[in-house]
Amino acid sequence: MTLQTVTDKIKRAFGLWKSEITPELIAAAIGLSDTQWDTDGKTLVWGEMRSGQGVLLAQPLGEPPYDLSGGLNVRGGVGYGGGDFTVRDGVVIFAAKDGRLYRRSLRQGFPNAITPEFGSAAAPQISPNGRWVAYVQTYEGKDVLAVVDAEGESWPHKLAEGADFYMQPAWHPGGEGIAWVEWDHPNMPWDGTRLKYAALEGETPRLQSMQTLAGDDDTPVLQPAFSPDGRYLSFVQNEGEWDQLVVLDLSDGSRRVLVEGQALLKPAWVQGVVVQAWSADSQQIHYLRTAGGITTLNTVDVGTGKVSERDLTPYTALSQPSVSPNGRIALLASAPTVSSRVISVGEGSVQIHQRSTSEAIPTEDLPTPYEINWQSEDGQRVFGIYSPPTSRQYTSEGLPPVIVLIHGGPTSAVQIGYNLEAAFFTSRGYGYLEVNYRGSTGYGRAYREALRGRWGELDVIDAAGGALALVGQGLADPDRLVIKGGSAGGYTVLNALIRYPGLFKAGLCSYGVSNLFTLAMDTHKFEERYTDSLVGPLPEAAEKYRQWSPVFHAERIKDPVAIFQGDEDKVVPPSQSEEIVQALKANGVPHEYHLYPGEGHGFRKAETRQAYYEAIERFLLQYVIFS
Repeated sequence: MTLQTVTDKIKRAFGLWKSEITPELIAAAIGLSDTQWDTDGKTLVWGEMRSGQGVLLAQPLGEPPYDLSGGLNVRGGVGYGGGDFTVRDGVVIFAAKDGRLYRRSLRQGFPNAITPEFGSAAAPQISPNGRWVAYVQTYEGKDVLAVVDAEGESWPHKLAEGADFYMQPAWHPGGEGIAWVEWDHPNMPWDGTRLKYAALEGETPRLQSMQTLAGDDDTPVLQPAFSPDGRYLSFVQNEGEWDQLVVLDLSDGSRRVLVEGQALLKPAWVQGVVVQAWSADSQQIHYLRTAGGITTLNTVDVGTGKVSERDLTPYTALSQPSVSPNGRIALLASAPTVSSRVISVGEGSVQIHQRSTSEAIPTEDLPTPYEINWQSEDGQRVFGIYSPPTSRQYTSEGLPPVIVLIHGGPTSAVQIGYNLEAAFFTSRGYGYLEVNYRGSTGYGRAYREALRGRWGELDVIDAAGGALALVGQGLADPDRLVIKGGSAGGYTVLNALIRYPGLFKAGLCSYGVSNLFTLAMDTHKFEERYTDSLVGPLPEAAEKYRQWSPVFHAERIKDPVAIFQGDEDKVVPPSQSEEIVQALKANGVPHEYHLYPGEGHGFRKAETRQAYYEAIERFLLQYVIFS
């Protein structure tokens, strides 16, 4: 047998390559959400999402993993979720979709509820003595920081209230205090938050001497973490254009900036975001840094400030670090040719605990993404990640069709890592460009805040600019460009079809915003004031809301568009999609509307995800490849 060379490849038109990356394969992938070590360092616990069902698994070192959640749907219920579980001294506490916290021994037994069935809970943290659980609770639009006894024998009570939002409670290792992050409307957590600390008193913990340690309405702070010896409190904050890792000495109140001038903050769309973790001896902090679309694991010595980077080749996307008492660091990790995994690293060794896919796809069928940049029509530098058509079997002449992907948020970002969706398209002969338009995280504060008051304008300019940049670089067929996005990205899709008719051959819009007025009135609490900063406060900015709401300009859409929506979406309700669908129908625009039962903001069921990609493939063949 001889290896196939490029000249041996079958010539077939772009978009018609046969691919083994099927909708069924994508639907079968599991999501990985978090990693945490038990305090003895012998058991690793992680979260998975399987066809919409949140599952917890535990793995004692040297043994196979086993299920902890017993059929319950593990999912934090505050905002977008996250902060699903915590582990200490052989006990796991987790939040379930029914809104309750549950306790289970890591050794055996069934989960037992420790909170009543009302509202929703997230971000549980067990106290050092194991007697109490602090957590974030939301009920009828009010968020509080609460505490309940770890056995669930008493009714929960409030620790802190009065702020609009709470996240990331952290106990002092001695049990005498607790830190957390809070903020108020109209801010989002990346705009400005407060890092709070309070001493605890009483047989049942109550707050005393509460103080603000860092942050304000213009300074976002993320993830307070105490050193294991209780001397220090570390946190990440934005200062100026970039971010800092700060350590506060609790013995004398002094603080030092250990790391600065880097992109460290992750937008806290969910509870439980982890970007730093202390070593067991309290001498070092391990932290994540993002640059050029790649995330690295770094270590800073608290005493000397010396920084070193851990070589984790081939991994390029890392998240949720957790450090065991024996020094092993667990993370979620992936690379362009390595699917998402739970790994742990120690001195000279890397162990794989779980894989998100079967990893059956040959690496020759997976694209090699790389960061590109271009100058926007208004003169600003914009960034994206491009994946070229890739196949071990097929080749084509000419220029490929390209999918231009607009991420959600809009304060999110894409990075270089494993991307099954990109591979779905590139293995069929499409290019795939992910646009980190202005407003995205990871390129400095000015870049992120450039979208303030200009959502619906700059994101659209940058989406079109990315497509035209590929055409100018000879990487895309100008007659076969497709724009795709979900949520905020779907909003950009609709506006791009309106502002640049004919540029894109077709649009793919998933749970996209079409009416800014009704979004501001109908969306969930977490984002109900988000448009204040992205567009402007009402009623003063009413004209801008009308100007940038796609539904009021739908008559300008001429290109085919497919709309996808979950019927239980609380973030972008189905009415947003239905309004634009009615306008498309009235204007005779070729379109499809797919409404998926039982789905919310994002599609989680395997059958939905399979149907979604099947519909997209048919739509593109009809309106782009065979048009």
